[in-house]
Amino acid sequence: MQQGRLAGKIAVITGTAGGQGREAAVRFAAEGATVYGCDVNSDAAAETVDLVTATGGIMNSVHPLDLTDEDAVRSWIDGIGAAHGRIDILYANAGLATFAPIPEITFEDWRFVMAHEVDLVFLPVKHAWKHLAQSANASVILVGSTAGVTGSVTNTRLAHTASKGAVVAMTKQLAAEGAEHHIRANCISPGMIRTSQSESTLLSDTHPMRKIASAIPLGRLGTPADVVNYAVFLASDESGYVTGTNLMIDGGWSAVLPG
Repeated sequence: MQQGRLAGKIAVITGTAGGQGREAAVRFAAEGATVYGCDVNSDAAAETVDLVTATGGIMNSVHPLDLTDEDAVRSWIDGIGAAHGRIDILYANAGLATFAPIPEITFEDWRFVMAHEVDLVFLPVKHAWKHLAQSANASVILVGSTAGVTGSVTNTRLAHTASKGAVVAMTKQLAAEGAEHHIRANCISPGMIRTSQSESTLLSDTHPMRKIASAIPLGRLGTPADVVNYAVFLASDESGYVTGTNLMIDGGWSAVLPG
């Protein structure tokens, strides 16, 4: 039997094709959890499964899965709950946004961001709730953003800022409603995180996010591991008295805003 901080736990992670979702799948499985993942990117999601199983971890994945399709989400979540009698961890990691300044953002853009950063958090939480309530110490982990708390100096992120602010607020209400069911809810709000997708654009001299990168007090961008380190803690019983929190993982940027 695998031993670890998440030994024996049933963990559901959305958006496991890369970045923080892939890192979480690998780490959670290494800590002993049975991991269920999903993504719209089939090839990359399958690669994550291979990475997990190659190291002896246990992972099942559904891909492609559109997390804005309620029937598909309900079927996936209920299948996991039926197979194990409970869900212990829901890490709602998936998200997708478009960016534009206020005069240029369309209503279609706005609705796209709300669907892909709020709806696809709400739906897994809603349908996992009854299964989480069957766990002795369930953990819901949402992903916000520094933009959802501080706004963005790049001035092109109204929809993203609003959606992530909603996720932070959702965390508080989930914590309030979940307590009597032994469901904890917490949020992780990353700042600038280095990934293969972001590195070429966010660090270019002409990209507006360069202003943020140069002002991070700890002097570096974050990594997916920086985020997942805290997710592992929140998923484990070590955080059994922690609920309703929002941790900024941004190297101190939000604490000492440039100005």
